Amino acid sequence: MPDSIQSVSVILPTYNESQNIVPLVEAIEDQMAPLGLVLEIVVVDDNSPDGTARVVRERFATDPRVRLLVREQERGLATAILAGLRLATGDVVVVMDTDFNHDPAMLPQMVKFLDYYDIIIGSRFTMGGGMEERWRYMASFVFNFFIRQVLHTQIQDNLCGFFTMKRDKLLAMDIERIFRGYGEYFMHLLYQAWRQGYKM
Repeated sequence: MPDSIQSVSVILPTYNESQNIVPLVEAIEDQMAPLGLVLEIVVVDDNSPDGTARVVRERFATDPRVRLLVREQERGLATAILAGLRLATGDVVVVMDTDFNHDPAMLPQMVKFLDYYDIIIGSRFTMGGGMEERWRYMASFVFNFFIRQVLHTQIQDNLCGFFTMKRDKLLAMDIERIFRGYGEYFMHLLYQAWRQGYKM
């Protein structure tokens, strides 16, 4: 690991993920353990009616690596990530879905690659990627091809929302403008990173 990386914060925005959150957190802890880094998992829950926050409190009450923020007034994926970013203390920030759409086994590799790049992006359109629903995969592929033509970038997946980045690099961006809406925040993030010359 590069000497500059000592700690990692994984941000998990949740809404009705009571069935997934415990196995996901446990998988993240297992996958990250060999790196020997300080790990922080920030769960940002939008007051899920299925009791996601309660499950987190009960299961991880004695685990100092897990932090929970319950938002009762605000809703939305992008602002949940922003709230998690404000709480995060790690040298590296990871953002991923909580439904196992993003594979925790990829985390060590994605963190290690930050020795060479500014932002590491998970992609459905590279070796090891993919989606179960074929029509959604093809629709996403076509949309991403269109985005590459319009923005003149080589980013393969502008929609996945699975990324790692050094926190200081992320905070140097206009995060208040980026983290708005729902999934479109990821396109704003990547475009601004590209404009700033970040290596992706």
